Amino acid sequence: MTQKITPTLGSGVWTYRSLLNNPDLSVAFDTLEFGRGNLQIITTEDGNLTGKIYDTGWELELKGSFQYGNPACLWFQGSGIVGGSLWVYDYLCYVVPQIPNGVNQIPALVGSVTRAIPHPDGQGGTSPAGVVCSFYAVLQPENK
Repeated sequence: MTQKITPTLGSGVWTYRSLLNNPDLSVAFDTLEFGRGNLQIITTEDGNLTGKIYDTGWELELKGSFQYGNPACLWFQGSGIVGGSLWVYDYLCYVVPQIPNGVNQIPALVGSVTRAIPHPDGQGGTSPAGVVCSFYAVLQPENK
């Protein structure tokens, strides 16, 4: 039996936030920000995923796949030219299942993002490849 693609399985526009994986509790939370933006995901019944991650002044095109399950898993790559340089990031995430007794639960994705190749950091340096951060994304209200 083929399941119908629904926002809880990944399709929709999500509010994305990523954080550096730093275990030191004394670090101020606002210094852990790695990235934020809109995450548009389009899935097809055959398991393909496309879309984009974007904000004002930048955009990465997404290509990947997803697998049904409990939880469902999405694996995709974002790439594009930002500030004249190629940016490539790899994403792996899971759809958070409905929590029993949860109240007004907003569909969410949780996962990891990895910078696949280095790129300029905008301050004369280089953002190195291999940095892994955690991210979460919540479905925007108009997509529920």
